[in-house]
Amino acid sequence: MSRFRARDGWGVAGGVLLLAAVLAVLLSAMGLWRWFVRVTAPALVALPGGGWTAGALLGLLSVAGWIGGAWCSAPERNGPRQRNQGQGPDQHRDRGSTGPARVGLAIGGAVCWAVAFGAPMYVLGALPGRNCRSGSPMCAYIPGTGSAFLSYAATAALLGGLRYRRRVTVSAARREEERARMKRLRKKGKGRSRSRAARSS
Repeated sequence: MSRFRARDGWGVAGGVLLLAAVLAVLLSAMGLWRWFVRVTAPALVALPGGGWTAGALLGLLSVAGWIGGAWCSAPERNGPRQRNQGQGPDQHRDRGSTGPARVGLAIGGAVCWAVAFGAPMYVLGALPGRNCRSGSPMCAYIPGTGSAFLSYAATAALLGGLRYRRRVTVSAARREEERARMKRLRKKGKGRSRSRAARSS
């Protein structure tokens, strides 16, 4: 009994140490990311157009990453491979993604989502922190980051709204096309059943 208690104690201690190590890595990564943002942000806002141009570029990157991540994560590209059961020369055609293709889609999706979420994190990291010391160089206000934040928000909202509206329109058109196709199939099935009934009579 004491042996099992000792094992449980070692397991709890190992879990606590693992959690502490993960937390330390996350804090170090956040600190390194903030340092990277604070070092590179002055050069980014120094582009022609200042922070407005930088914010627009980051907004464009964020929306592009979102579109790419959604494309790589689409069910029709990540579904299981299925054999076409129809007759004809293409009856052995595969549908869905193969193993290497899935790996490529997973890597591409991870990169795209990282870009989509990294852009706003970059903009927020360039702004002064709420709990920063006023005299710290890592907390000083970088001229142009305020306009970059506004430009990013406007660009991301505008392009994201346009993309979402187009996606809704395309989805509605596809559903309408599918309904029309099913309606044609039902009419064709009724015609065939009537002809069979006429022949049997």
